[in-house]
Amino acid sequence: MATTLGTLRTRVRTLLLETTASFWTDAELLDHLLAGAKDMWGALIDLNAEHYSTEDATNVSQAASTATLTGIPTDCFRILHIEPRDITTAGTGRGILYVPKDYNSLEFTAARAQGTLSSDAVGVVYYEPRSAGPPVDTMTVRVAPLLSAALTLRVKYCPTLSSSLDAASNNPIPGESDNALVAWCIAYARAKEREDRSPDPNWLKIYGTEKDNILTRATPRQSQEPDVVEDLFGG
Repeated sequence: MATTLGTLRTRVRTLLLETTASFWTDAELLDHLLAGAKDMWGALIDLNAEHYSTEDATNVSQAASTATLTGIPTDCFRILHIEPRDITTAGTGRGILYVPKDYNSLEFTAARAQGTLSSDAVGVVYYEPRSAGPPVDTMTVRVAPLLSAALTLRVKYCPTLSSSLDAASNNPIPGESDNALVAWCIAYARAKEREDRSPDPNWLKIYGTEKDNILTRATPRQSQEPDVVEDLFGG
């Protein structure tokens, strides 16, 4: 069963030899735990192992004659894949392939200059995410060429951590990360009692070790050997 952030905060208090909130408030300890979770989250998504991947097959679409996608989820931090929602033989737009490409590439430039593409044709639509994205703002995704009719899309993406995490929330970091978050919290909590106001280096070292161990065991996410091994230049 997942551990709540409130339970981790209690463990931190025990290690700080403070059973009640006197020197460290509940709010500041929770803030440190959340900061540690964000640091771990950033490291895990850089493994590109899709620990946080989710899909939206309802809200995102490419509107007719529009150069940006509409309905991008507000928590979309990294796009993993875009395709038409219905790619069956009966689906409109099943022949359109969405390919990531730099906006200033030759392909994207040529696509911006070409005519409108029929939404039931076979073709390629290039896309590029821009803007800061969450938690600053909602990601903008530019596309080309334009479509003649609206096309509903399926977007697989990595969401940012929820802004509503609180003491009742489960620890959002996989891989048995409780000890890592506790170490981070103690390191930054003890900065309050240090003369230089810097995090405790010994607890930061413990955090670093725990973090490295989690990242090591978090990938690969499957270890089943393939029945057939491709040759070096195989397709």
